Amino acid sequence: MTTRRHRRLILTGSITGAVLVALDGTVLTIAQPTLQRDLQASFVQVQWTSTGYLIAVASLLVFAGRLGDRYGHQRLFALGILGFAATSAGIGLAPGISWVIGLRVAQGICGALLQPATLGMLRATYPEDQLGMPIALRTSAIGLSAAAGPVLGGVLVAHLGWRAVFFLTVLPALVTGVLALVVRVPDGGDPAARVPAGGVPASRPASGRVPAAAAPDASLAARLDLLGACLLAVALLCLVHTLVALPESGWTAVTGAGAVMAVAAFGAFLRQERRAASPLVPLGFLGSPPVASALAVLLSASAALFGALFVGTYFLQDVLALDPLQSALRVLPLAVMMVLSAPAAAVLQRRHGARRTTVTAMTLLTLGILLLSLLDRTSATPAIGAAFLLLGAGFGTVMVTATAVIVHQASADHAGVAGGLQQTAMNIGPTLGVALATMLMTLTAPTAAGRGPSSDALHRTAEAFTSAMGSTLPALACVAALGALAARALPHRTRTTGAPRPPTTPAGDGQQPSTAKTAAGSE
Repeated sequence: MTTRRHRRLILTGSITGAVLVALDGTVLTIAQPTLQRDLQASFVQVQWTSTGYLIAVASLLVFAGRLGDRYGHQRLFALGILGFAATSAGIGLAPGISWVIGLRVAQGICGALLQPATLGMLRATYPEDQLGMPIALRTSAIGLSAAAGPVLGGVLVAHLGWRAVFFLTVLPALVTGVLALVVRVPDGGDPAARVPAGGVPASRPASGRVPAAAAPDASLAARLDLLGACLLAVALLCLVHTLVALPESGWTAVTGAGAVMAVAAFGAFLRQERRAASPLVPLGFLGSPPVASALAVLLSASAALFGALFVGTYFLQDVLALDPLQSALRVLPLAVMMVLSAPAAAVLQRRHGARRTTVTAMTLLTLGILLLSLLDRTSATPAIGAAFLLLGAGFGTVMVTATAVIVHQASADHAGVAGGLQQTAMNIGPTLGVALATMLMTLTAPTAAGRGPSSDALHRTAEAFTSAMGSTLPALACVAALGALAARALPHRTRTTGAPRPPTTPAGDGQQPSTAKTAAGSE
């Protein structure tokens, strides 16, 4: 198979996997009310069909990426997407809500295997100077699925029932998984990608296959950092569970203990990574200014966007009294701009650099949220569309530029970990944003409603909701503005020469630091 055809197949698989995961989430939201009635489930049980998946996927993403680095991204991708197909079919046949929740957790595990591999395969296949456009096409496809998901889910639920939305992804996932198993991966890709940050040649080629000589786990470098993986999983599990519980229960002994456990587990994880001979996440990579900045940008951008979308959706339906389809049409400019801005972002990043492009995009995102905060019952459709248009243009660009920086900074030996970190930020950010938006709306609603703190106050009058929205959205705009400040640490120009990274002196404790200038890849 030619290198060009192989790259097209890898790109198609990467896009398909990312789209199936994105589509699954959007159509589930539409199907949940019908699912609740059909299975006679409680509201809390239905919420766990989303929360269980989120906790499973967020806690395992980085470890799954490391498994891909060790055993091959294409192999993990095939396992993840075939498992995703099997669990989707199982949910479609589930006899009760307990089965749905359990299978959704299993689906989250499969999603964790799948998602980092979609980026790891691209990093291992394309030279660094050609990565921008594949990442942009992947982002455009995600935006398109976000636009089509609610409409497609609504049609399926209305005519075939909620089970149809899960059968929707089974066939394409099976076909993609089988192709990933049977297509042989030729050695190739970016030669420089085989040199990790420490300057030591990678133990396996960029294709992701482990050479026979490196297969035994006899050396320390070949061992997986299982303790680090468990500590990170506990930290992320406690963090996500706390963020999900906060909007409903507030700060209680349970949520407080969850926050403390998350901080303690993350501190123990950092200590373990400094001591590990083969750390799960090399701190030299995680601590480099471009990677830390890009992760901060993705976290703040996704938190600000999804928090604003959460508030905006209720505004459209509760204040303007639009039905779900009319609301989806008002939000459509966001999805359209995500599709259009992604390939444009790859070009802009190549011409103007990651820093300038990302700062501009975060500024657009901030302005979009501020414009959304000015809406009221008299706002016309053009004003609403303009706000969502700015949100889509900013977020679509940020996803491409920040993701490209993370992937560029990782050698092929750590491409899966890089993809896992990127996906972790993209999973925790929305949870953080929705939790923050819910708490702010609840706290500011009493002033508008003239009552004590209660989330019900938001729905008593349109004026109460609009007043609370007017103070919540500027706070989310501040979160986006912090992301714009973080983006100033991104490299001015992305390194595209393909030259190997210069070696660094390994630390005695197993850490592989690199100089800030080398890690940044700046001019």
